[in-house]
Amino acid sequence: MSETVTDIEPATDDPAREPATGERDDLLEALAKHRQFLRFTTRDLTDEQAGRRTTASQLCLGGLIKHVTAVERTWARFIVDGPSAMPDFTNMTEADWARRADEFRMLPGETLTGVLAEYAEVARRTDELVATLPALDATQPLPKAPWSEPGARWSARRVLMHVIAETAQHAGHADIIRESLDGAKTMA
Repeated sequence: MSETVTDIEPATDDPAREPATGERDDLLEALAKHRQFLRFTTRDLTDEQAGRRTTASQLCLGGLIKHVTAVERTWARFIVDGPSAMPDFTNMTEADWARRADEFRMLPGETLTGVLAEYAEVARRTDELVATLPALDATQPLPKAPWSEPGARWSARRVLMHVIAETAQHAGHADIIRESLDGAKTMA
């Protein structure tokens, strides 16, 4: 039987760590807000409900959480390690694309509780990285991808803005999926 997840709270920071200030605080606050909107769409759901498709797309709530977790983890690694942290999207095989598509689904054995716990851990690590980066201006060359401008470089700041935008966009998708599932709304 599926367990219902009812306690959706933002990931807590380490109370011993000094809070980020200024621009870093603004970036982390915006990211935390959109993470919470996304997580909130899964309140009171069972694992089965979190894995259910409710629209014409392949998306489900648990899959969106998994995808945003993977995106945030990968871009945080990119800030530190550069393009080697990401796949070469121009040379991905069908099997690579199939594995990537699994990010958008709840797979057998996965639970909403587990997906949310992984997201909270990735969020904690990203927040720690942002708070401790020597500079937000440091850049890395973008990985090879059909959507990347050749030779483009992104700063840590721009990567964080991208992660915020990605999280906000998928929180909006999650609102639609949740409302289609049972009529629940995030902002109503």
